[in-house]
Amino acid sequence: MSPKKTIRDLTDAELRGKRALVRVDFNVPIEGDRVTDDTRIRAAIPTIEALIARGACVVLMSHLGRPKGKPDLKYTLEPVALHLATLIKAKVDFVETTDSDEALRATHDLEPGTVLVLENTRFLGGEEKNEERLSRSLAELGDVYVNDAFGSAHRAHSSTEGVAHFLKPAVAGLLMELELKYLGETLQAPAKPFVAILGGSKISGKIDVIEALLPKVDRLLIGGAMACTFFKAMGLETGKSLVEADRVEMAKGLLARAGDKIVLPEDALVSASLDDGASAKAVARDAIPPDQAMFDIGPKAAQAFADEVARGRTILWNGPMGVFEKPPFDKGTRAVADALATATSHGATTIVGGGDSAAAVEQFGLAAKMSHVSTGGGASLEFLEGKELPGVVALDDRGHA
Repeated sequence: MSPKKTIRDLTDAELRGKRALVRVDFNVPIEGDRVTDDTRIRAAIPTIEALIARGACVVLMSHLGRPKGKPDLKYTLEPVALHLATLIKAKVDFVETTDSDEALRATHDLEPGTVLVLENTRFLGGEEKNEERLSRSLAELGDVYVNDAFGSAHRAHSSTEGVAHFLKPAVAGLLMELELKYLGETLQAPAKPFVAILGGSKISGKIDVIEALLPKVDRLLIGGAMACTFFKAMGLETGKSLVEADRVEMAKGLLARAGDKIVLPEDALVSASLDDGASAKAVARDAIPPDQAMFDIGPKAAQAFADEVARGRTILWNGPMGVFEKPPFDKGTRAVADALATATSHGATTIVGGGDSAAAVEQFGLAAKMSHVSTGGGASLEFLEGKELPGVVALDDRGHA
């Protein structure tokens, strides 16, 4: 994919006193009227502040939840706007509509250096259908379009893809630029050894990622419940562990093709149930009891994975090693997170690919010790699979008008 223009490529004349319409990803958890995790809001602040510093009026649009194409106050962005106002010095206003004369007037009334948050884009019936009428209407709300919502870039919606055709220049924000740099450029020509760690519950959601990474990596470490499908492919007893029976043959094929590139856990932390952490015990991978399930990689596997990470110069991690939300099944994920933090301090490039693994490093307080933690779950996976993201493709190429 061609390199994309970013806000750094815009001239002062294109920004000073102009309305920058910025698609952000403010799809954050809210309880009552309180934001409970503002990671995604904070991730957008460098772009907002950079635009303000250059004299722009900043108009923000985002989706929140799944309101099914019509207004639903449960999903209003007003609490998000109020929270944003506590994080930046600029004045933040909120307008209860997006595609309306009221919203259009509000954008024209904005003073340079101020921020306007528009209502949830998914309150609009045409948003998820990428309706041209809506895309044209959204384009009226700005003088320049900035997409900083990597987490939504894999969806071709009016606010992420359609609007970029009708509002030019259309460029990437600083967060989008970082995501494209780390998940794109770094992984296209990684410093070797290149170690990838995949976890999570299902192999089915990661097959295309495995296929895309296998030719590039020196080691592919597989943990989480998806390791159990590989154990089954090796003829091992997996007890009550989650196994995708329809993927066992595929796992066999991958093992045959990968040689020693794929590294599976040598032991597992098992228990009769997730709620019975007290009786959890580590067993060799060929000794999982028929009446128990694997809920985490074992201590030997955790050490072996940490050793592999320590040898890596580029390390990509996507998916937890176990049910990290429930101790003691968080130990494997914690060991991997610690190993990545140490590797970063020794000069390796470490990339955490969104979703649950991003949540885990946040929970462990280690996010700042990684080179890059992606804000996009599904978008990260599709990008790693080599798919083009519509919200990125629609932006202006560097070197072209």
